[in-house]
Amino acid sequence: MFDHHVIEIEWGGRPLTIETGKIARQADACVIATYGETSVMCAVVSDKSPKPGLDFFPLTVNYIEKAYAAGKIPGGYFKREARPSENETLVCRLIDRPIRPLFADGYKNETQVTCMVISHDLENDPDVVALVATSAALAISGVPFQGPIGAARVGYIDGEYVLNPNIDEMPESDLDLVVAGTNDAVLMVESEAKELSEEIMLGAVMFGHAEFQPVIDAVGKLAAKAAKETREHEAPDHSDLEAKLTKLVGKDIEKAYKISDKQDRYAALDEAKIKAKEKFLSEDSVEEEANILSGVFKNVQANVVRGSIIKTGKRIDGRDLSTVRPIEAEVGLLPRTHGSALFTRGETQALVVATLGTSDDEQFIDALTGTQKQKFLLHYNFPPYSVGETGRIGFTSRREVGHGKLAWRAIRAVLPSEEEFPYTLRAVSEITESNGSSSMATVCGTSLAFMDAGVPLKAPVAGIAMGLIKEGEEFAVLSDILGDEDHLGDMDFKVAGTEAGITSLQMDIKITGITEEIMKVALEQAKGGREHILGEMANALSEGRAELGEFAPRIEQMSVPVDKIRDVIGSGGKVIREIVEKTGAKINIDDDGTVRIASSSGKEIEAAKNWIHSIVAEPEVGVIYEGTVVKTVDFGAFVNFFGAKDGLVHISQLANERVAKSTDVVKEGDKVWVKLMGFDDRGKVRLSMKVVDQETGKEITKEEEDA
Repeated sequence: MFDHHVIEIEWGGRPLTIETGKIARQADACVIATYGETSVMCAVVSDKSPKPGLDFFPLTVNYIEKAYAAGKIPGGYFKREARPSENETLVCRLIDRPIRPLFADGYKNETQVTCMVISHDLENDPDVVALVATSAALAISGVPFQGPIGAARVGYIDGEYVLNPNIDEMPESDLDLVVAGTNDAVLMVESEAKELSEEIMLGAVMFGHAEFQPVIDAVGKLAAKAAKETREHEAPDHSDLEAKLTKLVGKDIEKAYKISDKQDRYAALDEAKIKAKEKFLSEDSVEEEANILSGVFKNVQANVVRGSIIKTGKRIDGRDLSTVRPIEAEVGLLPRTHGSALFTRGETQALVVATLGTSDDEQFIDALTGTQKQKFLLHYNFPPYSVGETGRIGFTSRREVGHGKLAWRAIRAVLPSEEEFPYTLRAVSEITESNGSSSMATVCGTSLAFMDAGVPLKAPVAGIAMGLIKEGEEFAVLSDILGDEDHLGDMDFKVAGTEAGITSLQMDIKITGITEEIMKVALEQAKGGREHILGEMANALSEGRAELGEFAPRIEQMSVPVDKIRDVIGSGGKVIREIVEKTGAKINIDDDGTVRIASSSGKEIEAAKNWIHSIVAEPEVGVIYEGTVVKTVDFGAFVNFFGAKDGLVHISQLANERVAKSTDVVKEGDKVWVKLMGFDDRGKVRLSMKVVDQETGKEITKEEEDA
């Protein structure tokens, strides 16, 4: 018989419940966390023995949003949840990042974490609830996990930090920050901000860290009741092999890391690896021995690089701790695109292309909270040739989705409103070289490409990646980290923003956490680096171009009375289709009467505007119009003079002299000039031709008439 255990606390003004023992009892652990009425079930399973032939920890995190959680049936033909959405992929990464560093060193048992949203109240975002459920499930699973962790969302509304703001409150918040960590330190930060200062961002991180402590306590209480005995796991001791390797190739590795060119450096390191393999491996060696040697070799690399930085303050490529690599920025390099930029920082390069579209190009997103429209798209591609390798192309990895979303968050805060700039915007970042943060190169390149396209950004945005080397109480914060400094370091800390403040902050920690002091140093150092990069970007372009590119669509707006929308659309869309077909312009009408007309040709836009105006506007008495005779009768002629409107020119108003038959003056199809004289008692239009010069369209004065 299984025991059912429940822990409930009040957290952020709402009840948080974590329970186990009722569902999925064959998993190593299963916890359901419920916040408000949003529930996430997390199941953890870890193999009982290590997976052979691996030199990494095989952890898989899955996060699945079930449509039934919000009382919905999935869209599409099959009516079944299919491949993960972008949001599900991002939450998978959000869960993976804080838990991965806390598994015991050397643990190689394949481990799977599966989170499912099974109830959604449309008020509380499930991502933080999923992190809480994951922490609790790992804490009771018996897997060697150095947790528990806590997590919280932090908003910033009216100058005050808000714990776990609900979904309806988020549009009013200047900050959307998720922070996770342990009792002592922060492990992960993911955020989007509206140009907030370093002080406010640091305060938000520490506020969140303090506020999720009750969650850690609650998980601890559940573990005290329901935790399985921790599996026996002894971290492998390879200190003897490490000492021998250091003696054999330590100097070679030191020399390799004095080579500034990445490919040459890697070639030198490969030679050192070959030397190590020849010494410690034989033809009879098994795969496990090769993996052990590879892992220990990485440790020797890390010791060499980290020790050198801590002792000398000099880095792999000879820079000091705060210097940013040389930057080159170029815009307008692709002639037929709407906007383009090439941003190069050291050996990292992003080719970013901006495209402007209409409302027809908006992305529709089917989410638990309902169908949403997205007018800003940013797609990040990381092909294998960017690092000099071969590999698969065409598959969008979780990493590419995550890096693209980070850049998206960084840019969104400075985009103009829809009223200011009614375009759908898409940026595509092609990473053509990589040795360091390509996501931050994407931020810089996107900012430049949008400005090149004529998008009126509120301010340019730049991004920089910071690293950390921490040995005991000593630490060094590194600006603009190289790829090797990322792999061998303890922190990846990305900051993007304008001169005024931060728009996005992401932090991942590979050790058991960092302190407020380290984060403060990193933020201040990142600010200096960001300002330097913005200055280099300004050499190419500092604000949006005054005019759109030659091939970009033009969009103009006009308003029509709401009661006239039906007339513009016509029965079954007949009228608007005719306008589009005849003028060549794209037309979109909102329910409030806002009409957006798009075309790369100004003439097409003007023609569509005039057509729509003629449908919704009323003709004015005393104004002269050009019209077409549509019918002749004994008593005059009917003239189409204002859109679909016709009016009668009485036979007495056809000419100054007496007219016997209307066909003596006009025939059907003739182009004529008419003046609107007024309306009769029945509201019928009264037109006159005789008061208008039919050659010039000018009104005939009294003197001209008498002459």
